Amino acid sequence: MTAVPPDTSAWPAVLCGLIGAGIQASRTPAMHEREGAAQGLRSIYRLIDLAELGLGVEALPDLLTSAERMGFAGLNITHPCKQAVLPLLHELSDDARAIGAVNTVVLRDGRRIGHNTDWFGWAEGFRRGLPGVAPGRVVQLGAGGAGAAVAHAALTLGATQLRLFDTDTVKAAALAGALAARFGAGRAVAVGDLDAAVADADGVVNCTPIGMQTYPGMPLPVGLLRPSLWVSEIVYFPRETEFLRAAGARGCRTVDGTGMALFQAVEAFRLFTGITPDPARMRRVLDA
Repeated sequence: MTAVPPDTSAWPAVLCGLIGAGIQASRTPAMHEREGAAQGLRSIYRLIDLAELGLGVEALPDLLTSAERMGFAGLNITHPCKQAVLPLLHELSDDARAIGAVNTVVLRDGRRIGHNTDWFGWAEGFRRGLPGVAPGRVVQLGAGGAGAAVAHAALTLGATQLRLFDTDTVKAAALAGALAARFGAGRAVAVGDLDAAVADADGVVNCTPIGMQTYPGMPLPVGLLRPSLWVSEIVYFPRETEFLRAAGARGCRTVDGTGMALFQAVEAFRLFTGITPDPARMRRVLDA
């Protein structure tokens, strides 16, 4: 006998979305919508893809206003908008203010409240993906919005030194200075010589978009990888990036970007709905 689908017409509805560029492969809509259904919510999650729309970050003010007018409960924010959105918000959580980047905006009572759930997502993914591993000396590739969150997470987890490498040296230096002011002198430094930085490091984390379907390639020369390194990736689609594949082939312990994708979404769901989600159930959706 065919199962009768539940009548969802009386369920409360929540409308959310994701603003970013090149996000068609995102698994976030499925995670939010299916978790909503499991919680008795009509969860509707829309992709607002700047690349598909032919827009740049300058469209953010209009997009936020439109979302408010259409009754969105909140928006996730991804590359390249995590820092550009800051001046458009009324309020920041303590984490978002410290990190200087926002990936979750709650729209409530005419106010835009910025949060950062990326840092928690990476920290939880690292703890679960590399249990018992201490971060040690970490080389981080990328000092943008996602990089700021991962840097905060790595130092919170006890990284002894974070070495920031970015093609934008001014951005790397600014982030290193902000982190050193919070975590202590010398805990974060900007580096220009990637070979020297990796030579005695314990781990490397890629916080650039290199490895995404729209940005294929390697974020560092493969010859720098060695078996004693742990390697972390924030890109989760594809799950095994070229970087992770090369690292695994060279004997490195690796952790992919799915943990960060999952746990940032877990916390964002809670912020949007006020309901605590089931991470295991959301993980099954992500894995599927």
